[in-house]
Amino acid sequence: MSHENGLSGHWQKNFRIRKIKDAVFTFLVWLLSLATMIPLFLILGYILKGGSSVLSIKFLTSLPKPPGEPGGGIANALVGTVLLVLIASLIAVPIGIWAGVFLAERKESPTARFATLVLDVLQSTPSIVIGIIVYLWIVVPMKGFSALSGGIALAIMMLPVITKTTEETVKMVPDHLKEAAYALGASYSTVITKVVLPASRKGIISGILVSVARIAGETAPLLFTAFGNPFLNLNIFKPVDALPLLIFNYATSPYEDWHMIAWGASAVLVIMILLLNIVVKLVASRSSMET
Repeated sequence: MSHENGLSGHWQKNFRIRKIKDAVFTFLVWLLSLATMIPLFLILGYILKGGSSVLSIKFLTSLPKPPGEPGGGIANALVGTVLLVLIASLIAVPIGIWAGVFLAERKESPTARFATLVLDVLQSTPSIVIGIIVYLWIVVPMKGFSALSGGIALAIMMLPVITKTTEETVKMVPDHLKEAAYALGASYSTVITKVVLPASRKGIISGILVSVARIAGETAPLLFTAFGNPFLNLNIFKPVDALPLLIFNYATSPYEDWHMIAWGASAVLVIMILLLNIVVKLVASRSSMET
């Protein structure tokens, strides 16, 4: 009996120690998780506090005022941002999707291995270097800055994200779906366009939204390509403004009114990126629930 009581007491002691360790570990996980959120909340609070005084419908729909004149808005930068993202998406989305399909379907080929290496290098290339390269490729031959050159620079940054996301999503499509399509006599192109891509659409959409959120706040490549424009412009062959460019130019100016506009533009940009990331999470969660 004494031996059994000893074993029981030893087991209870080990059980209590394990419970304590589990509680300590759980507490540390929650603490460190909250610690990662603190910088985000501080940044959001600081930006919203600085920009809330100028945020209004008029601020979003008005053009900038001349230096030294109070008031003005960011309509030109909002339109320019949308124009640049649209140009970049029209270039990067189709190329990225089909490149991702190729890498998923021909992953063992030498071309796919080389393309994967190129994408990895491209993804790690600093944005300012991409801006300089596009400046030499597009701006210098065209003899002027333009929305087109800015869109191309952003498209190069989007391409690796869309391609990688498409590749991983296509790999998750069950083989039996493709085999069933082949059994019905479908061609390879039909299987890809009618079976694989529709089955992967939510993952592909998530990748596109993530890439848009990434390029929406880029400043360095636009300094060498889009350059900026205080007027509203829809001509892709002329310079355009964008929210990151406006923030950079206004924040470094000597005018206090422009500093306030920079805070307001920063708040708008952060809110846009935050909403995009929320949409990505919602799309990803719905996709996982359906699978």
